[in-house]
Amino acid sequence: MFQKLDEVEKRYEEITKKISDPEVINEQDEWRNLMKEHAELEPVVLKYREYKNANKAIEDAKELLKDPEMKELAELEIEENKEKLPKLEEEIKILLIPKDPNDDKNVICEIRAGAGGEEAALFAGTLFRMYSMYAEKKHWKLEILNENETGLGGYKEISFMITGKGAYSRLKFESGVHRVQRVPDTEASGRIHTSTATVVVLPEVEDVDIEINPSDIKMEVFRASGAGGQHINKTSSAVRLIHIPTGIVAECQTERSQFQNRDYAMKLLRSRLYEIEKQKQDEEVANARKSQVGSGDRSEKIRTYNYPQGRITDHRIGMSIYQMDNFLNGDLDEMIDNLITADTAEKLKGNEEE
Repeated sequence: MFQKLDEVEKRYEEITKKISDPEVINEQDEWRNLMKEHAELEPVVLKYREYKNANKAIEDAKELLKDPEMKELAELEIEENKEKLPKLEEEIKILLIPKDPNDDKNVICEIRAGAGGEEAALFAGTLFRMYSMYAEKKHWKLEILNENETGLGGYKEISFMITGKGAYSRLKFESGVHRVQRVPDTEASGRIHTSTATVVVLPEVEDVDIEINPSDIKMEVFRASGAGGQHINKTSSAVRLIHIPTGIVAECQTERSQFQNRDYAMKLLRSRLYEIEKQKQDEEVANARKSQVGSGDRSEKIRTYNYPQGRITDHRIGMSIYQMDNFLNGDLDEMIDNLITADTAEKLKGNEEE
């Protein structure tokens, strides 16, 4: 680890010199890339220097032990710095975990009703409301891209974009199957039903992240409509994009402008194609090792919402919260923080095994 830290520090010092070089500053693309790398390396280097300073303070204090007048002070200095070292070492290990390059990106979320008919669609609506309220608490912007409502106020499916710094880093653990156990409003006998909804969280992908050949896309336009004939457009402004090689379909009908709908549909398509490529890469890495938490397989049951017991249980980390109303009103941070902690611990374990 320390050899790697020496290399990181050396690279950091090289970049520090380069970003002050007028010739490099004139090359704006190179300078921006170097500044980004500098900012990523800085926390590691500063923490490593703190660690080295603590070690140096111990060595200096050992020399002072020979002086009877300084012995007591030197012993105190040694003890204080020795206490710092394990904590600093753990902090360095965490900083050395490769950062997910998507963490700072905006996200595109898709919620689809699963097993359970109308009750599943209502649960999909409950989840959408939950994420909407979480986004509001975080001061993130939410835009609906596409929605397929049911007559009772649920959703067969809904796609939306959340724009805000670090949105993907917080929401990526929500991907997977969410299960609900509750008495539906439509159930006269009061029996508890089990229904599911699938959540997919994708990072917003830029043109530079994935290339799409325009000739591989077939575009269809149609009139937008909502449940019960609401929001029907008189013009064909809704857009459906079909990626011919994969058969993936992305559509948007929430904007009045065909151009805006196409733009949003393109973002959705790009993110879905990126996710396919990412999954292929993740599968290759998984042959060596795989995080137990990760961002969640979309076919994996990750969480149960048990209304009679007022309990939400995340099955990946075995954590239960007994504050159903608060959770569904967007108080997700406690659960998300624990998922991030578990994921970090798993990655640390993987690094040590390697």
